[in-house]
Order: sequence, then C-alpha cells, then structure tokens
Amino acid sequence: MIQEQMTYVQEKIREACGRVSRNPEEVTLIAVSKTKPVEMLLEAYEAGARDFGENKVQELVQKRPLLPEDARFHMIGHLQTNKVKQVIGQTALIHSVDSIHLAEQIEAEAARRDLTVDILLEVNVAKEESKFGFYLEETEEALRKIGGFPHVKVRGLMTIAPFVENSEENRPVFKKLYDFYVDMKSKNIDNVTMSILSMGMTGDYEVAVEEGATMVRVGTGIFGAREKMGD
Repeated sequence: MIQEQMTYVQEKIREACGRVSRNPEEVTLIAVSKTKPVEMLLEAYEAGARDFGENKVQELVQKRPLLPEDARFHMIGHLQTNKVKQVIGQTALIHSVDSIHLAEQIEAEAARRDLTVDILLEVNVAKEESKFGFYLEETEEALRKIGGFPHVKVRGLMTIAPFVENSEENRPVFKKLYDFYVDMKSKNIDNVTMSILSMGMTGDYEVAVEEGATMVRVGTGIFGAREKMGD
C-alpha cells in the first residue's frame, strides 16, 4: 500500500507542477512518519522516500538509527526548548522554529558542539490561536535577528495552514507566504538563504505546490490514518 500511495502522491506533485510550469524536482516530499512503526518507514524508504518528518523528538531520535544512513529526518512539530539538546545533530532540518528564544537555545547548543544547524522559521500566516509561529508582520525582524546567530542557518519558511474541507480555501495563505518569501529573498539578509518553503500537507499539498512550496509534508496520504491509542 505504501508503495502505491507514494507513487500516487508523487504523481499528484508532478501534475501540480505541470499546471504552473514548475520542475517537479524543485519539490521535496517529506513522508510524515509520526506515530508510525519503523517497519512502515522502511517500507516507505524502499518505495523511494528519503525525507521523514517527525513531530516528537523522542520518536525522531529512536527511529533515526534504525533507518539507512541516507535517510534524512526533519523536526516538523513544536520543539520545546528543553528538548533542543536531544535534537541537535539528529536532523537535516528543523522546520518549526517559532520564537527567538527557541532559536537562541539552538544557537547555544550548536555553538557548544561546534555545529551549524539548518532551520526554517514557522509563520502563523492565518493567526490561528491554536498554532505556534511568528505572525507575518513579525517575521522579517525575527529573520534579521536570528540571521546574526553564527551557528544557525535560516534556510527558509514553514507554515501549517488551517484545517479546511476544501483545499482551495488555503490558497490565499500559501500565496501570502510565497510572496513574503520572495520579498525576503530579494532583501539578501545576512545568513538567511530563503531557499526552502515548507507548506502543504495531505489535504492541500497540490495547492501548496501550485503556490510555490518547495517541501510538502504528507503523512496520511502515504501511511494511512494515524493509529488511535487504545484500539
């Protein structure tokens, strides 16, 4: 099933790219493997997945050594400052840097280990109270401040769009962030590359790709619905 689902999602990404004259190679598919057993991750790996997204530090740290060395793990969930030590050096990319304080913790820990950590700033475009992230109007100032940290490299932006029945409703959210991303790229802020735009999940990744996403985070669409505890 996972092989079929991977093929289906990749085909949908290609189709979305075709509709807006983009090269599908510009889009990285992240298989969101949170709560899934290692066996399913290995199945996805066999089907071509190389990038895996985890919400919890503990899961990421446990699963990473059990996959082949070329598998890349992405921290996509809310990262608590007290878990920073565990995640540094374990991730290809931290998508969910949602405060200056968290970035400072990452900088301090990376400096201690003489590492450079790639991060994205999480932007709460829709200003949902239930979500973390910088509001759009705060993000440029945050980019400039975090850009001054020598052991942190800001590679771009991430957003979690609202949960909607009709994916078209999220098009303005994706468009707004893409426009901001292009604007920030043109400003050439020190230590900020603006090469990654992580947006779109199982329900709306095609729209996100049409609006410029370079990474989409798909879980249910690859692995099926999450297991419910206690069933």
